[in-house]
Amino acid sequence: MTPVADPGAGTTPTRSPSTRELQALDSAHFIHPFTDHGDLATRGARVIERGEGIHVWDSEGHRLLDAMSGLWCVNAGYGRRELADAAHAQMMKLPFYNSFFQTTNEPAVQLAAKLASLAPTVDGRGFQHVFFSSSGSESNDTNVRMVRRYWDLMGQPQRKVIISRLNAYHGSTLAGASLGGMSEMHAQGDLPIPHIAHIGQPYTWEHARPGESEDHFGLRSARWLEEKILAIGPDKVAAFIAEPVQGAGGVIIPPATYWPEIQRIVNKYGILLISDEVICAFGRVGHWFACERFGYQPDLITFAKAVTSGYVPLGGVMVGDRVAQVLIERGGEFNHGYTYSGHPVACAVALANIALMEREQLPQRVKTDTGPYLAERYRELADHPLVGAAESCGLMAGLVLVKSKQRGDDGRMPMFPAELAVGMKCRAHCFANGLIMRAVGDRMIIAPPLTVTRADIDELIRLIRLVLDLTLAELKDLGHWPG
Repeated sequence: MTPVADPGAGTTPTRSPSTRELQALDSAHFIHPFTDHGDLATRGARVIERGEGIHVWDSEGHRLLDAMSGLWCVNAGYGRRELADAAHAQMMKLPFYNSFFQTTNEPAVQLAAKLASLAPTVDGRGFQHVFFSSSGSESNDTNVRMVRRYWDLMGQPQRKVIISRLNAYHGSTLAGASLGGMSEMHAQGDLPIPHIAHIGQPYTWEHARPGESEDHFGLRSARWLEEKILAIGPDKVAAFIAEPVQGAGGVIIPPATYWPEIQRIVNKYGILLISDEVICAFGRVGHWFACERFGYQPDLITFAKAVTSGYVPLGGVMVGDRVAQVLIERGGEFNHGYTYSGHPVACAVALANIALMEREQLPQRVKTDTGPYLAERYRELADHPLVGAAESCGLMAGLVLVKSKQRGDDGRMPMFPAELAVGMKCRAHCFANGLIMRAVGDRMIIAPPLTVTRADIDELIRLIRLVLDLTLAELKDLGHWPG
C-alpha cells in the first residue's frame, strides 16, 4: 500500500498506514457520496485495496466477490493491463487538451466514430454524433440543455417539460436529481427544479393488480405517460427520459409490452425519447445499447460507467439524427460544455475497453451464455423462504425479501416493516461472507462483471443462498420471523 499521511498533520510517513489510520483520515477529511457520516465515523469505512477479475480485496486481506461491478461499471473486470497501458501511453503522448475553440484530439474523434458504428439504427434513424462528458450526471444535464435548445430551434420554446419516472435514477446534480424520481433526494435542496414531472414506475411486484397479467400491466403502466402528457398539455412536453431497466431503483425490469407502447406514445405526440443507459449499455443486457433488446428507438442515449469499465471517468450522450441535424444546421454556437469533454486519456481507455469487449465477445456472451445461465440459477433462489421473487435481465438481477409467502387479501406477499431494515441486515451478512451485493430497501440486487463465468455464477448463487440462510436465522433470533 502506498504510504499516506494527513497533510494537515505536518508529518512524513515512514510506513504504510494501518486500516484504522486510513479510517481516521477518511473520517477527518473525506465526505462520501450518499453517506451518513455520523454512522460512518462510528463504523469506519471499508478500505478496498486491490482488484483482480471479479474479486476485490480489502485492507484486512478479505476477498470479496464483487457482484456489483464496483458501481455497475467494471464490466471488463479488474486488473486489465491493456486498459492501464492505454492510459499510460496516452498520458505520455497528450495527457490533456480541451475540445473548445475548434480543437480536437485523435482519441476523441476515433471514439466518437466507434460509438456511432455500434449505435442502433432503425428505419434509417441512427446516431452519428456524440457529446462527451465525464459522468452520467453531466450527461443528463446535457440532455436537458439539448432538449430545450432543440425545441427552441424548432420554434416551440414552450416545450420545456421533461417527464421521468418515480424511483428512477438519473444522477445527483441539480438537474440529474430532479429528473430522477428518488423522494429522499428531492427532499434535500427543494427539488425537482421547474418543468420536471414524474409518472409511476413499471414495477409489477408493487403496482400490478391482483390477477393482472404482466402484458396487461406493461400496457397500463406505459399509458401513465400518455395520461401525464394530456394533463400537462402535449404542446408543453419536450421529452420522456427513462432507464431501460431501472438500476439504482432496484433492478426494476419492465414487462415486454412496456417499451413498444412507450414508443407508440412518444411518436404520437412527437416528443423526444431519452434512453438513460448509464447502467444498461455496453453489454450489461447482452447488447451494446439496451434499447436494442427492448425494441425502441430513442432520440438521445445517455452513457457513462462501462464505456471505460470504470477505469477512468467518461460519459456522454449519443445524439440521434433528428436532434443532431437541427442543432448543427440551425443552432449556431451551442453554449454548453465541460473542460473534460473528449478527454484524450479517457477516450483512449474507452477505445481499448471496447476493443477488449469485442475481442472477448462480452456482449454476445451475456446474450447467449452467461445471461441465460444466471437467469436459470437465479430463479432457483425463489424457493428460499425469504424470497418472494427473483428475476434477471442479462447480467443484472434482483430479488425481493418477504415476511411470508402467504398472500394477503390484496393478493400480495407481506413485506417486513421498513424500520427493520432487512435488506441492510442481509447486506451485512454478504460483506461478512465474501460477497458484495446491494440492498435497495428489501430488494437485493447484483450486476457482476461481464467476464463472469458459469463457475463464478455457481459460486455467486451459493454465496447468496448462504447469506439468505444467515439473514433468516438472524430474523428468527430477533423474533421477526412468523415461522
